[in-house]
Order: sequence, then structure tokens, then C-alpha cells
Amino acid sequence: MSTVNINYTKETGKIKVMHAVNNGPVVAGKDQIRSNALSYQAARIPYARVHDAAFHAGYGGEHTVDVHAIFPNFDADVNDPASYDFACTDHYMKQIIEYGAEPFYRLGSKIEHGVKKYGTIMPKDFQKWAEICEHIIRHYNEGWADGFHFNIKYWEIWNEPDLDPDDSTNKRCWSGTEVDYANFYVIAAKHLKSCFPNLKIGGPASAGDEAWMERFLQRITKVPNVPVDFFSWHWYWTEPSDVSIKATRIRKLLQKYGYGDAESILNEWNYVRCWTKEFVYSIKQIIGMKGAAFTSAVMCQLQNNPDVDMLMYYDARPTAFNGLWDMYTYSELKGYYAFYTFANLYDLGTQVAHTSDDETVYIVAARNGNKAGAVVTYYTENDNENSKIVEINVEGVDMSNAKIYRVDENDMYSPYRRTSFVDGKLTIRMERNTILYIEA
Repeated sequence: MSTVNINYTKETGKIKVMHAVNNGPVVAGKDQIRSNALSYQAARIPYARVHDAAFHAGYGGEHTVDVHAIFPNFDADVNDPASYDFACTDHYMKQIIEYGAEPFYRLGSKIEHGVKKYGTIMPKDFQKWAEICEHIIRHYNEGWADGFHFNIKYWEIWNEPDLDPDDSTNKRCWSGTEVDYANFYVIAAKHLKSCFPNLKIGGPASAGDEAWMERFLQRITKVPNVPVDFFSWHWYWTEPSDVSIKATRIRKLLQKYGYGDAESILNEWNYVRCWTKEFVYSIKQIIGMKGAAFTSAVMCQLQNNPDVDMLMYYDARPTAFNGLWDMYTYSELKGYYAFYTFANLYDLGTQVAHTSDDETVYIVAARNGNKAGAVVTYYTENDNENSKIVEINVEGVDMSNAKIYRVDENDMYSPYRRTSFVDGKLTIRMERNTILYIEA
């Protein structure tokens, strides 16, 4: 039997943003037919990183978000509003905000897998590129060029410049070398921070190569006062504990180079066992219960690790990596409830003490006054693992009228009708890869 203990009398800190995503809702008009907009809003997703938005026609396709789409002629006048095409991106930003999230803006380009590259080509003038981005920010935050006052806080410089080595013949995200990117980051970050000292300027949206990260930090620290308000990185894996260990290594790396106060943001992650021979298996899990349990377990694991500040799941865009909504009908999948249940904890706000004596049973609990909630997730990578009995012991809150919901292979956030706490204790059988939400 596995044992979970929750002590609602002992507060341990704030619930962090573990339930942000890449990309916004699909909006299909007032009738919301073939749309996930209302469901997206109900999930209370706090941030939507807009990377790879240009892959989806519903967001505006190739005319959306990417710097080369907004400023299509690099030789044009950077100060002339006529040089910019904001139409589709304006529409997309408004949709994200209307349905409850805040854009997290990736400056640069979507990944390019094709034989010819367009947006991932290294800018021929780093300073001009930075000035183009300055005007994009002014458009969305200061009203420039018939713009808005959205107060978008996070601005990320490029995406995965380390995805392919310098000698690769098919560089999918950054055509230059790693030295080029470090120089590029220095110029762009310093310029944008000088223009917008109150915004969060960061990057590099690393694909996860820690040796590359260290070389990057070594290079930029040779220049005084290079801003890294947040350090973003990506990781796809199968074990939540390994993701947590990586987050701690990255925090130590930031401390080593003087950026210990920077936010560490894991802003692409998902379940992937293998990118080659077991990739199809991985995709099948992402959209099923195993992927949902993995998602919930990672949120719980990283909430309990102070070395990471925010998670942003990849991806809420209609794609095979979307475990929240079916990519054709936009109906909710099992993974949607990993976000919905964590949003309940985020709304409560304050984490409380808890323990689990089983490394496959993950937990986060929170309270707000007399209201209390907890997510308990049984996740295992082992497909031969069995169900298990879990004893949940609660102190500090009356659980006599607690509600218990489950997400498993047979249930979609369904209430347990014949199971209840007795004297603060609940003994329950959890099937392999199950999410429970308990509220009192």
C-alpha cells in the first residue's frame, strides 16, 4: 500500500505556473462550433507561448507571429509602420487574451523542416533585427502603429539555436553558429532591455543541450550587463524525476555564471520515449491516459522543485503533440484535466505540506482559507505495472463532505459516488496512470 499525507495547517509557499502552454485557442465564431475556445477559457491557462503558431491556419498561418512575417522586407524602413504587417498577429493576440491567457512572445521564427529556410536564416543585421522587435513590442504594449496596450511581459529571443550542430547540413532553427547566436543574443537583449527596462527579456529557448548552455553563458558573460531575465529551455522525456534533476542542474549553471536570480522556464515539454523507433508509440501516449498522467506528474514534481519557475506544455496548437484537445474535433482529451485540476490548485494559491512514500504517486495540495484541494497522480512509464492501493491521510481540514474526481482510462473527471473520507482518511484503489482531484 502507498501512503500520502497532507497537512493543511502547514503552508509551504505559492502554487507556481505549472499549467501554461504553447499557443492559444482555436476560435470559430460565436457559435463555437469546432472550437476549443470556451474549453480553453475554462482551463484557466495563464500563459500561451506563441512559438510555432504559424503552422496553424486558424491562428493566421504563415502571416502570424514570426518576425519575418510581420516585417517581410528586411531592407524596409524600421521606423515606418507601413513596413509591418500586424493583421493576423493582432487577431491571434486578441483571441489569446479574450480567452484568459497572456501571450508569451517568442521573437524569431517557427522551426523549419523544409529543404529551403526562410525565417530561421540568421539576420544579416543583428542591430536592425533588434530594432524591428522593439517596434513589435511597442505595437503590442504602447499602441504604436495603431496598436494595443496589452502589457505583454515576456519576450523571448529566438528558439532552439542549439537544435542542430554547427556543421549540420539541415539547420532547422538557426542557420548561424553558436558563436553567432551568442553575439546575436547580446545585441538583441541589451537593446530591448534598454528600451523596455520593466519587461522580461530572455532566452535562449534551448533544445536542452547543457554543454551548449554553458558555452552560451560563458560567452555572454564576457560582455557587461547582458540581461537574462528568464532562461528558457526544452526537454521531452518519460520520467518526471529526471526532468526535475535537469532543472536543478540548469539552476546551478545559472548560479555559476551570475544569473541565479533569472527565472528558469521549461517552455517546451511533453512525453517522448524516443524520437525515432518509438516515436509513434510516444504520440499515441501523448493523446491518451498515459500522457495525461505524465503531464500531471510533471506538474506535481516541478511544483515541488524550487529550481524551476514556470512550465509551458508543448503544444495546445492542433497537432499530434496536443494532449488536451483532439486535433480534428477539438473535444477534450484526458490530458485536458491535468491542466484543469492544476488550475484549481493555482486558484487556491497556497501550497501546503505533503508527503508520498511511493515514487510513482505524485501530489500537490493547496488551500485558500477554508477551501482545500489536492491532485494525486499515479504515473508509471512501465506498461506492465498494476493498480495499487493508496491511503490518503489529511490533517487540518474537515474532509467529511470532500468531493473526489478521477481521470483514468474509463473516466473523464468523474466523481466517486461511493468513496469518501472517514476520520480524515481515504483508502482507494488507483489504476495505473490515474489522476485524482480532491476538494473540500
